[in-house]
Amino acid sequence: MSTSNNDLVELHLETSQAAQAPKSENIRAKREPEKAVGFSPLDSNPAQEGASAPDLAANGAPSGEPEAWNSNVALHNPHLGQTPEPEPIHVSAEFAANFNIGDYLAEERGKDLLRFSTAGSVDDGKSTLIGRLLYDTQSVYDDQIQSIEGKGTTAPGVLDLALLTDGLRAEREQGITIDVAYRYFSTARRKFIIADTPGHEQYTRNMATGASTADVAVVLVDARKGVLIQSRRHAYITALLGVRNVIVAVNKMDLVDYSEEVFEKIQQDFTTFFHDLDIDGNDQTTLHFVPVSALAGDNVVHSSMNTWWYEGPTLLGLLESIPSSQVNIDAPFRMAVQRVIRPNLDFRGFAGQIAAGIVRVGDTITALPSGKHSKVQRIVTFDGDLPEAFAPLSVTLTLEDEIDISRGDLLVNAAEQPVIAKGFTASLVWMDETPLELGKRYLLKQGSRSVPAQVSTLVRTIDLSEVPGQLSHHKSAATLSMNGIGNVTVEALQPLAFDTYAANRHTGSFVLIDLQTNATVAAGMIRKAEATTAQATAQITRDITLHPGHALRLQGSEDAITAAIEALRNAGALREND
Repeated sequence: MSTSNNDLVELHLETSQAAQAPKSENIRAKREPEKAVGFSPLDSNPAQEGASAPDLAANGAPSGEPEAWNSNVALHNPHLGQTPEPEPIHVSAEFAANFNIGDYLAEERGKDLLRFSTAGSVDDGKSTLIGRLLYDTQSVYDDQIQSIEGKGTTAPGVLDLALLTDGLRAEREQGITIDVAYRYFSTARRKFIIADTPGHEQYTRNMATGASTADVAVVLVDARKGVLIQSRRHAYITALLGVRNVIVAVNKMDLVDYSEEVFEKIQQDFTTFFHDLDIDGNDQTTLHFVPVSALAGDNVVHSSMNTWWYEGPTLLGLLESIPSSQVNIDAPFRMAVQRVIRPNLDFRGFAGQIAAGIVRVGDTITALPSGKHSKVQRIVTFDGDLPEAFAPLSVTLTLEDEIDISRGDLLVNAAEQPVIAKGFTASLVWMDETPLELGKRYLLKQGSRSVPAQVSTLVRTIDLSEVPGQLSHHKSAATLSMNGIGNVTVEALQPLAFDTYAANRHTGSFVLIDLQTNATVAAGMIRKAEATTAQATAQITRDITLHPGHALRLQGSEDAITAAIEALRNAGALREND
């Protein structure tokens, strides 16, 4: 092309998202200045020499070539030869001199952030897909690529992109993902945080950890094998965790000759299975399906003519268009106290992250489980005091009254309080090799609050080995083994303040910890409050003193007496020593 380097830079910046320049191998060029400013100039591709942007087909092919021409397959498919060495990229001195790092950082901060996780059975290609996504969006440094050259299990001259996220020695030796790997990248439209999770059944607990904060789940299915038990398990856990956008990436389409029939069969099987799940809010989940080949690059970042019958967006196109989970500031205010800050005698603040809702100076709040009330005096942050704050900001609140509040207490809006109970039903995912023991005492950790608790009843377990359409037939069992999923009744020794998981992820979730081993053995999602056995049967008597000295005897359940005493205290009728 006859245009200058500076013109090339400007042209690519304006058309990068629309044209999707096909030569993803430019990531290997020596381009340190480009990495510093976050852009990639247009290729000086001989195939495109002398052609203007309108002369290129939608998939990046020259308009004179056959329709089936595909740059990604030609460059990256191991059956079609080695990846050619990229040409160096040059950045003009004028562009570098006029570049403003402050403006660039401000633009990056203003982009929407989407968190997504991978899921699926072992060897379905999750790590390779993430590697391909990073590689084709030019989000990998040269030294990272050099570190994996000649390694892995791919054909000579072809990069094993799975090694970009599988960094542990054991992962590279075994060829599997063990731990959760987090990676960051951005496009012109939004920023992304990826959680690459393991597919092996032994490490299901790590998958649940990675998916717990995701806005979108990308579930991979091997086109040759279809929907396996582990694929169903991961999809079920994803639904339990309340992920409302699921992308099913049917991978390894190149190994089934890009068959439309195979893709449609997997789409039908997965849809039938997913819609049969008996989970609150599951009907609000949106399923997306896309045929991909992570190894060859089909439909990951660039559209592929190999799947000419598929008219939907690429995987990256879906990730850029799906709305991120927005925090509902209209929800009731919730903030768990993580720390009491007292640097001197004149300051006592309660620090934590707002889990939901909004708080303003002057609002009346309640500290739970004590039930004491006060008004917000200040909202303190590192950048100064705020008149109001909302989720997910981390703030320090000071109150007008000196009431007893400690780590683990929950601060809520006095007019919109959560459920306070010792018992509840929950969906439980068991993560330990030692099976669940009914009646055994565990440590229940909810946010920053920890209380002793036991699983009193195993209501039902879920058998994911059943064929789609028959999942409603739940199996009864006396325990939950590793990776088992079931509905249980939990009894805590102290009252807990909580919302249902469907209403609030933060106040509706918990983990169980073994008191002997300190291992996290289960993750739970609260469904509804339940009266515990002790609450239903125990009858106690308590004598209290009212103003101006009258005695009163209360008899009933512990919870009823506690509620009555709190009502009397709030009315000012109870003496302070009671």
